[in-house]
Amino acid sequence: MTHPTPVREAARLVAIEAARAYVATIRPIDLTNCGVLVGHLMAAETLLMEIVAAHTEPTEGAAR
Repeated sequence: MTHPTPVREAARLVAIEAARAYVATIRPIDLTNCGVLVGHLMAAETLLMEIVAAHTEPTEGAAR
């Protein structure tokens, strides 16, 4: 599915800002707590996948 360029740009900014907000709220992590570490890794992976998706989805008028 293609989206108009302004919509794609907005999605890109939202994804990047979500990642920035997540990182800004992280406090010192107890490196001995595996559950917390796994949770942070899973959240980071999800945010990175959203950023990649926002940058790889085609925009309207893009070469096919």
